[in-house]
Amino acid sequence: MGKFQFYFLAILVASMAIIQLSNAGGEGSVPVEECPSACSVRCSATHHPGNCMDVCQDCCGKCLCVPSGTVGNKDECPCYRDLKTKYGTPKCP
Repeated sequence: MGKFQFYFLAILVASMAIIQLSNAGGEGSVPVEECPSACSVRCSATHHPGNCMDVCQDCCGKCLCVPSGTVGNKDECPCYRDLKTKYGTPKCP
């Protein structure tokens, strides 16, 4: 019975690791409390850091995701990419 329990536990741990890696960078990958640090990276190259941080944190709070880098890569976070202003333009930096 000991071998069975060991293999079961090993498979369980491996499955959890795969699930965790598959969610990396996608929706839900950034806990709300980490939005400010993720947004500070996203907004680090802008000339309007205050506005960028406000909007980014709003988007992060809704989507729990911030794309990597300072520009682009929005396909990593479809929710973040698809949020629009009332004028239909992209909301998130």
